[in-house]
Amino acid sequence: MERLQKVRDELGRYEHALVEFGARERNGAIELLIGWKEPRPGLHTYVAPVHPRDIDHPQFPWTFQKYLYDCLHDYLVELFVRTPQSRQYDAGR
Repeated sequence: MERLQKVRDELGRYEHALVEFGARERNGAIELLIGWKEPRPGLHTYVAPVHPRDIDHPQFPWTFQKYLYDCLHDYLVELFVRTPQSRQYDAGR
């Protein structure tokens, strides 16, 4: 099975209330895409590479689930506008 289709088939097993998932091939590499179902200005699409050896591994569904959840976590953290570590936050005090 083609790697891109394998990733898309696996993504088809997931549905989320706020985000949608996709995959694409870009420059010979497979990329995982995570974006908002209802896009808003300033909200980017998260893009993460999926390594060919991971796609080809017999445990792909299990390792992919962990990778997908890790990517969701990273994406949500990227969307913070301000945190206590932000210089803007400290400057506003």
